[in-house]
Amino acid sequence: MKRNVELVVISDVHLGTYGCKAKELLRYLNSIQPKTLVLNGDIIDIWQFKKSYFPKPHLKVIRKILSFATKSTDVYYITGNHDEMFRKFTDFELGKLKVCNKICLTIDEKKTWIFHGDVFDASVQHSKWIAKLGGKGYDLLIVINNIVNWFLEKMGKEKYSFSKKIKNNVKKAVKYIGDFELTASELAIDNNYDYVICGHIHQPQIREVINKKGACTYLNSGDWIENLSALEYHDKQWKIFYYDEHKHLLKDDEAEEIQEMDSSTLLKMVTNFS
Repeated sequence: MKRNVELVVISDVHLGTYGCKAKELLRYLNSIQPKTLVLNGDIIDIWQFKKSYFPKPHLKVIRKILSFATKSTDVYYITGNHDEMFRKFTDFELGKLKVCNKICLTIDEKKTWIFHGDVFDASVQHSKWIAKLGGKGYDLLIVINNIVNWFLEKMGKEKYSFSKKIKNNVKKAVKYIGDFELTASELAIDNNYDYVICGHIHQPQIREVINKKGACTYLNSGDWIENLSALEYHDKQWKIFYYDEHKHLLKDDEAEEIQEMDSSTLLKMVTNFS
């Protein structure tokens, strides 16, 4: 039985990369029936897109998203830095699917501002080739990490995250995350928003930020590379959904009445956009 959820936000899926957990994401999407689904940037990784690597589970995620948009779910595709090519299609609408750079919603009379967050990243805005190089390095790190974790699981030991270890122990990384959250929150307060929702930094979070001008709630949906997380809003409450905490409740294969679209057609669509 599917869970009814008012609003779901996911980001940083990076379809088309080796680190993407498309199978896990598909299981999650098959378990919910959202009123509104917000895809908050970096869903398809155009930077690292290769025709030689876009496996079936990645295509099934796209198909599932399209099936939401052809039924009763409002789907917003907010562009990020890794899928910035889609920005030339801003305001494009197909059924209930809309491509945009940001959205402003009213949720239970509270103003909500949702955008990816790469606008705060100087390396992306001013030195794009450095950011792309970093993206390839991150992808390689995830591949190596996946291999290590496979061996750890076989030995009955807990998984280990190289990236999280770096983020939590390198002062510059910790400062960047803190500055990012504070900057987004202060801008939201200045513009009288109650909620500000970002992605980009792969760091799931819900926190209250207060300054002399007011207060807001900062939220981040995390990613589907390491954290496998999403934001859910239901019954006037926000929560972070972590796949690893709920995977035992999700079915491996759930029959879906999805309008069939063969893999080659979907792949052509992605290639044309890029």
